[in-house]
Amino acid sequence: MATEDQVKDMIHRWQNTPEDDLKPEDYEQFKSLGSASLTQGDGARLMEFLQEEKNQGMVRSMGCVLMAPLLAQVVKKEKSLAHCQAAITHLTTTCRPNQLLHSLLELIEDIDPGAISETVLALVPHLQTVLLQLGDGKAACVGSALSGLQRQLSRLPLPYTRQQEEADEHGLCRGYGALAALARPFVEEVKRRNGDRVATAEEEELRTELLKFCMRSLREPLLEAELNRDSKSSLWLFATEIMLSLPAIQESPSELLFFSPPKKSAQLDVSPAMESRACAAYLLFVQLIGIDSFPAVFSPLFVLQRNMDYISQLLSSKNESHLLKGLALFAKSLERVQDHSLPVSLLELKSFYSAPQNLREVLTDCPMRHLRQSGLQVFQLFIDKLDAEAKHKFFRCMLKTSNHAGVESYIVKNIRNQVEFSMKPGNANNGFLGEELLSLLGLVLCLPQGAGTDLLNSMDRVMEGLNLLRYLLLRDEDLRSTTDVWEKLSGIKDEYLKMLRVCLGISRGYYSAELKALRADRKMKAKEAREAARSSRLIKSMTVKHEEGSNMSPEVQHQVLQSALVTFDLMESLIVRIEEITEEKLKIPN
Repeated sequence: MATEDQVKDMIHRWQNTPEDDLKPEDYEQFKSLGSASLTQGDGARLMEFLQEEKNQGMVRSMGCVLMAPLLAQVVKKEKSLAHCQAAITHLTTTCRPNQLLHSLLELIEDIDPGAISETVLALVPHLQTVLLQLGDGKAACVGSALSGLQRQLSRLPLPYTRQQEEADEHGLCRGYGALAALARPFVEEVKRRNGDRVATAEEEELRTELLKFCMRSLREPLLEAELNRDSKSSLWLFATEIMLSLPAIQESPSELLFFSPPKKSAQLDVSPAMESRACAAYLLFVQLIGIDSFPAVFSPLFVLQRNMDYISQLLSSKNESHLLKGLALFAKSLERVQDHSLPVSLLELKSFYSAPQNLREVLTDCPMRHLRQSGLQVFQLFIDKLDAEAKHKFFRCMLKTSNHAGVESYIVKNIRNQVEFSMKPGNANNGFLGEELLSLLGLVLCLPQGAGTDLLNSMDRVMEGLNLLRYLLLRDEDLRSTTDVWEKLSGIKDEYLKMLRVCLGISRGYYSAELKALRADRKMKAKEAREAARSSRLIKSMTVKHEEGSNMSPEVQHQVLQSALVTFDLMESLIVRIEEITEEKLKIPN
């Protein structure tokens, strides 16, 4: 450590040395002296030194290196906090802005992971002061500062509940609030520019940097956050600020979402930009942020068409927050569309194929029950909005591609509903009464694996198919009076029931044998000592509801096997009833 005389000599030399002659070691020594003073709790003395008139040249040249140690003291909330704050304020008005900014940007990159939000909160007001002092090149500096701070805040865990957000234990919400405050004067600067005047290159660059800031904010944290307009939380307020900033920087939500990618989009990656726009669509149409200024000229059908890409993007994710927003946006986009109005031509569009397919994956693969339940409601809403021809094509597509008995049974139930609707006066259409109905029935009344079909896993589809067949037979008078589909239906029915009986016989024999073997196994074990090894004679290959039989306890296996046999009895009884109805109809003259 330097002696007092050595310190005086260094200070005297710095006072009389032109800035261009200062060496890197001079900056290091100046920083070391200031840090030592702060470590000793002598912030008041340091403040006096910085304010002395004879030291102003030296402070202007080298004071920027003290920003890091001063801010570190502010973050730690040391006793000399007030003096440190005053010293920082003095430096921001005395030092050269470019040098200060360089020091602050370095500080942003090196933030202590354990004090991210505290450092951001302490840093932002002074960073804003420095940025506002800059001239040419300010836009790039604003962009660097905003992106650097966002990068650090993204390291903090996101609150997932309202209680966590209110507690804000890690300071993420306060940090993004500070970030919004930092950007605000620059947003106002772009907003004040006369729209009739062509923007300078610097002005356009600033607008682009602010747009990139908004797009990054939409993707993180807003796409991940739980937002509810009924509770104006910190992140809700941040979302509002971002959405209102877009038109302020001449990027209207309608242009951003519907007509073109963001201006200067070459500087944005395609996938993140799509996620950002998807979040903006959610905030606009679901949370209604900025909806008052949205043009009313757009029809509900146009809005739905434009939103389908964003819906597909959100529903393709495995993230719960993305799926929730995608389902909500899908539902809101559909609600204003008239029932039975979406034409079949829309299903030719890529987004109108991918979004329902992604929704189908939510129904079949998502482990979260509340998402599956919400997804089913949206699925039905989408079906309701299709016209008859579109419904017919959609049902065919789902029956061919879903590969899931639950989804297929739901489609079969909707086919029955459409047949019933079409039988009412004024609603007749060939899609669900004429020849086109036969093409659907050919997909419904079939066993793709023939006699080897696993009837237990296919139970939902088979039972719904049998119920549809029974319904058609009971309503044969309506069918005969409208079309000759009755005669052609008989061939499909006979072939299906013949194959189903064979499959039932094989399945009942298999499961009965397994149940008998399981009971015998349990009796044998009851006679053995408790310590004896369990027999390996268990169900090996059966899969039920995505659970391997070998992973089930013997009690659960017994219940599953017993349930399977009951299910087969129900199928058998339905087949018998269908055959009885057929015989009864044959006795009635045409």
